[in-house]
Amino acid sequence: MKNIHVDYQDASLDFQGASFLAKKIAFENAIQQPTIMSWHIRSNDSMAPYYEGANPDSWWEKYGEGNGGKLEVSVGDEYAFVMMDTNDFETVGQMPLRNLSDESGNQYLCYTPILGRVTNKPNAEACIVLDGWLADQY
Repeated sequence: MKNIHVDYQDASLDFQGASFLAKKIAFENAIQQPTIMSWHIRSNDSMAPYYEGANPDSWWEKYGEGNGGKLEVSVGDEYAFVMMDTNDFETVGQMPLRNLSDESGNQYLCYTPILGRVTNKPNAEACIVLDGWLADQY
């Protein structure tokens, strides 16, 4: 797996900004449709996918590479992502599901007919927290 480090020191960078930057870097490095397979936030050892007892220093990276990840992008000293290319994947048309993240970087799978298309904030009625058993839909 190829590794790229982006030296980004701006303290205002949050998870959403870092993931956007990682996707941009992946696209610039020949990944036509970059998708995040796994990630790690170093300051609080958050990672996805998560499972009880996993080593936060290595599990996310092993999972990402073992499930199709081709590029690891580290953004500053805080964020790391394993990316894959979904360019050749078949699509099933428009699904009534959306992936959203909250201010803390927690990811959710949301049912659009309940959530609506206007909001980007997950809520308990329409969304469930993504974990190791739920797939990232977009």
